[in-house]
Amino acid sequence: MSAFLRPAASEEDPETSGRYRPVTSHFAIAPPVSVVIPAMNEAENLPYVFKTLPDWIHEVVLVDGNSTDDTVRVARDLYPEVKVVEQLGKGKGDALITGFAACTGEIIVMVDADGSADGGEIVSYVSALVGGADFAKGSRFANGGGTDDMTLIRKLGNRVLTSMVNHKFGARYTDLCYGYNAFWKHCLDEIALDCAGFEVETLMNIRVVKAGLRVQEIPSHEFVRIHGTSNLRAVRDGLRVLKVILRERGTGRRSPGGRGTLAIAPTASRGEVS
Repeated sequence: MSAFLRPAASEEDPETSGRYRPVTSHFAIAPPVSVVIPAMNEAENLPYVFKTLPDWIHEVVLVDGNSTDDTVRVARDLYPEVKVVEQLGKGKGDALITGFAACTGEIIVMVDADGSADGGEIVSYVSALVGGADFAKGSRFANGGGTDDMTLIRKLGNRVLTSMVNHKFGARYTDLCYGYNAFWKHCLDEIALDCAGFEVETLMNIRVVKAGLRVQEIPSHEFVRIHGTSNLRAVRDGLRVLKVILRERGTGRRSPGGRGTLAIAPTASRGEVS
């Protein structure tokens, strides 16, 4: 049995069970899990976001993008142990890079602060990683996934950009521009993120393939933002994604059949982990 995967702590020897975090009645893990939440003026959405997070995670890192509402206060009220990090730059990519640097866990999970992601799905991402994947990539279009929050134009744009990445880099993604992902922290050394905006997810997806990392898609359901208005702009950010693809296309394409084999795992049902 893997050193990372054990029966639930109640079934373990009392002398060793403290090393493991029970995830379900039949699943416990040793690696600490950090959840990174980039947030700017999301005070109204945070109660739902924190409510869905599993109680077995190691830490929550909230990256505050200079909020003018009560985002930080609400986060601390909901989760007193939250690690709040001030974002000095601008953009989602900059916020995530800042959050990643503050994580102390071996596994990092990216979760949006708008209430569109179900924290109960984290168990599927972590299961994929302890089962051998380097990068667990959420997909709204894999079998079992879905979205309530994409316009037709955004769906078409995402499909075209996904096809471009698959063709140019030898990937087999079903979804490109989605922010719900998880990975081993050591992977950051191989993908070297260096962008500030919403295109950060695309850059990550391209560079994990170029690095030959093992990728597993996780079917995920995206819900409608609960409160507020998204900063995403389909045309502007689509062009930024296209620019990243064109910039990255010329170097380091992995050979077919390498470590970067992609598989699809079933997702946890909504609310499975409380």
